[in-house]
Amino acid sequence: MSAGPEVAAYLDMLAAERGAAANTLQAYRRDLDHYLAYLNAADLDLDAVEAGTLRAYLVGLEEQGLKASSAARRLSCVRGFHRFLYAEGLAESDPSAPVSGPRRGRALPKVLDVAEVDRLLAVARDAVTAASRPGEAARARRMHSLLELLYATGLRVSELVALPRSAATTQERTLVIRGKGGRERLVPLTDLARAAMRAHLDGLADEGSWLFPADSESGHLTRQAFARDLKTVATAAGIRTDRISPHVLRHAFASHLLQNGADLRIVQELLGHADISTTQIYTHILDARLKGMVRDLHPLMDDARSE
Repeated sequence: MSAGPEVAAYLDMLAAERGAAANTLQAYRRDLDHYLAYLNAADLDLDAVEAGTLRAYLVGLEEQGLKASSAARRLSCVRGFHRFLYAEGLAESDPSAPVSGPRRGRALPKVLDVAEVDRLLAVARDAVTAASRPGEAARARRMHSLLELLYATGLRVSELVALPRSAATTQERTLVIRGKGGRERLVPLTDLARAAMRAHLDGLADEGSWLFPADSESGHLTRQAFARDLKTVATAAGIRTDRISPHVLRHAFASHLLQNGADLRIVQELLGHADISTTQIYTHILDARLKGMVRDLHPLMDDARSE
């Protein structure tokens, strides 16, 4: 049977009932296209899939060198698809139910320390002052605004680049962000972030609806373009490019708050995490730093080392 209508129905359900964002739907479609191509190569229809089929699919992903985390994401997508088919009466059973996902360790996120973030922001500010040409100055103001906003709010990069122009003109010290699943949350704005946004806005020539407009299909700056420009700033700040990304600054926002005594539930709310277990990864970073402080600073540790 053709899988086209089933995939379309599943994606429509994700969009309508779970509020899945466009980026999420595109990722699910890619994963399902890969899975269906595997079935097609094996000359299997959806209604012929068994648990063994899925296990063989996972083995194939491992042989292709796919990371356990990526394979687990693929299985999660496929599992949701089969569960949907069964619930809608489009399949007689759910073959994914007995299939276990690949074991995966939870890696600690990369995090910059406060001094490194300060250097990054200082380089972005200095670039605004040093810019001599209008186009160069506009790009420098945009990057400075993006960095100040990201570190002040901990926004997801997709939320940041799609901010409306009205974000720069608000008189409030908070922004209302519509995140994953359509959930709304309030994020704080620092004076530095507000000032950087307004300076950037004052230099915009067009009257569009986006705070960070660009000649892209979406009409605003893409995540990829921001990530590329961020690496340039990082290099100037003496930070290795493999240690920096927009998501790393989101991690820095969270870990620095916890380091300074913020409540985990508050950080969860600011980040827009639906489940606190997602936020708890930052406590492991904090635990490691605290252990290091005890090891290096506790007076009894000197006695232990000398024994």
